Amino acid sequence: MTYAEAIDLLQGLRVFGSRPGLDNTRQLAAQVNSPQNRLRFIHVAGTNGKGSTCAMLESIYRAAGLRVGLFTSPHLVSFTERIQVNRQPISENDVARFVQEIQPFLKQFSVEAHPTLFEVVTVIALRHFAEQRCDLVIWETGLGGRLDSTNIVTPLASVITNIDLDHQQWLGDTHGKIAAEKAGIIKPGVPVVTAAEPGRGLEVIANTAQQLDSLLTVIDLNDARGEFLDAARLPLLGEHQRLNAAVAVATVRALESNIPVAEETIRAGLSRVQWPGRMQLATTPGGQTVLLDGAHNIPSAEALAAAFRQQFPATQPAMIFGVLADKDWRRLAETLAPLARRILLVPVNSERTLPPAELLPACCAANPTASVEVCESLADALTRSKTEPFLLITGSLYLIGEAMERLQLLPRPPADERGLNEWTARK
Repeated sequence: MTYAEAIDLLQGLRVFGSRPGLDNTRQLAAQVNSPQNRLRFIHVAGTNGKGSTCAMLESIYRAAGLRVGLFTSPHLVSFTERIQVNRQPISENDVARFVQEIQPFLKQFSVEAHPTLFEVVTVIALRHFAEQRCDLVIWETGLGGRLDSTNIVTPLASVITNIDLDHQQWLGDTHGKIAAEKAGIIKPGVPVVTAAEPGRGLEVIANTAQQLDSLLTVIDLNDARGEFLDAARLPLLGEHQRLNAAVAVATVRALESNIPVAEETIRAGLSRVQWPGRMQLATTPGGQTVLLDGAHNIPSAEALAAAFRQQFPATQPAMIFGVLADKDWRRLAETLAPLARRILLVPVNSERTLPPAELLPACCAANPTASVEVCESLADALTRSKTEPFLLITGSLYLIGEAMERLQLLPRPPADERGLNEWTARK
């Protein structure tokens, strides 16, 4: 099987949607000798900040000399970004080999109970990390936690970054209901670290931890503003990233008896962390400053707005903005449009895109003084804005991935693999 054939097979699994439950993942993992039983994990859930926190944990433990696996989603450009060892993406040959290996087992399932794309990818990741003999795997949930495919592992620590309203149609329409789903990753006697807030899910997490006799550490903004993080020189911008860093540091300290890491090593790891597409600054060959951030829901948009005003208080940028129709796009426009003096609205390269013309009235209402224009594509918007000194690109992570590809900030794969991020839930 070639890499292109493997990607085609994975693309074909999208027809099975996304179904909550652990049975398929357990059964598939058992067919390949349950690789999760030979690995150690830190399991990370939460509404926002999961990926950044995972990247920080990976960087810290790699600085400590460990061989570290990293499993995250979605990918920005290439599917191989999802599965990394010491920040080296899985090779195309290994993807093809693992897909070919798992293909015969898929035929044992009925159409009604067929494994989903994410279930298959989860098991491929486990196989790769076990084969690579990882000392530790930083393991991000896909959606929720309790019934997420990743929840077949028993980790050294469970991390729940925060709780906010997102994916309500799948996880519940209150902070408490969403917290209950994400608290499903907590295991008996396994320490828990969270930055969830009182009245926004913390009570549910604390109750679950108490019932399971799991030591709970709660992080707040006071922890994020400490001297330790000042000394770490965190390269990721924004107060929200300092809070994510505080969660990562607390997790490392909670595991001190299992995996000791010196304080100077923690600081070194944080100072070297990289996480593309999140408040990422770049400079084009023509000298244009570009800031890319996947502010795809209300909390992340609010974090971007606060960080932008703090970091660039005198800047009124041009903004390229595109969102998905199933997001709260009116509130996203209310939050982000006031940042810019010129707004270029674009479609997202996704089946779920919101037509930019529909976004136009919301942006005009949110920022009546801005120049707002509808563009046919991201390429069109980049051409129109190429003389702007400062360009902010934000909205859907799918848009950020396309922008990073067009700006040559990430290598372009042989074919467009962003479609593998598309999913729909199936009961």
